[in-house]
Amino acid sequence: MVVSRVAEFTLQSPTMYRVLLVDDHPVVRKGMKAVLEDELPGVVVVEAGGGDEALVVIEAQPLDAVVLDLSMPGRSGIDLLADIKHRHPKLPVLIMSLHGEEQFATRALRAGASGYLTKAAASEQLVNAVTKVIRGGRYVSEALADRLAADVGKGVVGAPHERLSDREFEVMRGIASGSSVSEIATRMHLSVKTVSTYRARLLEKMSMSNNAELTRYALEHGLV
Repeated sequence: MVVSRVAEFTLQSPTMYRVLLVDDHPVVRKGMKAVLEDELPGVVVVEAGGGDEALVVIEAQPLDAVVLDLSMPGRSGIDLLADIKHRHPKLPVLIMSLHGEEQFATRALRAGASGYLTKAAASEQLVNAVTKVIRGGRYVSEALADRLAADVGKGVVGAPHERLSDREFEVMRGIASGSSVSEIATRMHLSVKTVSTYRARLLEKMSMSNNAELTRYALEHGLV
């Protein structure tokens, strides 16, 4: 029924888009929805308050794009992004986050995101970013594009935390936020032993010896 209605609408309005907003804050979703509906006539905005709900929606109906909050309770946004891209590799996902581009954009793009937008810039750039990724492009700010191009040209390896795997990165953020290994294991749906292994690996990669050093680094780099 949903598919037939969408198909019928598409014939009447070729520019109609169907966008899923994933954010655990209803007020934020309401604001983003208002922006999209005001500037994209005919857009259909679907909402999800978390990762599990988002996956159900994605499997239930056709979508043109997903706007995904990077930081939500439970599984990480990066983890959810990887799951979405595994199931629907052609579905564009635009990451939107409170964190600045220098902290998370490169990791998100490497994980398959079609773009990265900070919430501070969302009111001005959301429509442009969503439209661009739907049309097959990638969206990053001019400042980030220049930085990425400069890094490639100089052969820059990147900051130490950029060498971590996504799971190691999430364990580091959990530790820096004050969570215990068991709490991190529960949140990530992993065993305590597995989380401990990730912790040992990331300490080695970061050339650090304890949680205090990790926490200090994460705070200094705005990772929590």
